[in-house]
Amino acid sequence: MQHPPHQSPQVAAVTALPGPRVPSREEDGPWHAEAVCKRDEAGLFFAPSKEPTAARLSREEAAKRVCARCPVMIACRQHALLQPEPYGVWGGLTAAERRVVLARMRRRAGELRQQPGSEPIAAAG
Repeated sequence: MQHPPHQSPQVAAVTALPGPRVPSREEDGPWHAEAVCKRDEAGLFFAPSKEPTAARLSREEAAKRVCARCPVMIACRQHALLQPEPYGVWGGLTAAERRVVLARMRRRAGELRQQPGSEPIAAAG
């Protein structure tokens, strides 16, 4: 199984598990074949252990600049949200930013289910 270009070996092992996949562009191959980050070092996209906050912020901003010029940024972001990828910068979003997006998506889905005319959702408990 081919993994996106900036994926660390540790993350590759985790994401090799079955799960939703972003559809590939049949005529050009998988979306990550066009990723700009495949030419960059994985260290730019994944934090080393015990990285100081200032260094992490600087590294993440540099990774986001790479993402900003990438033709497959949206597909990469969709992949990271669908998997979900727990680490690194994907599609211009950090792991923390992706958690916020996913929480908003879940909240919005819950609001849509609660609209008049929809089935009530049983409370968990």
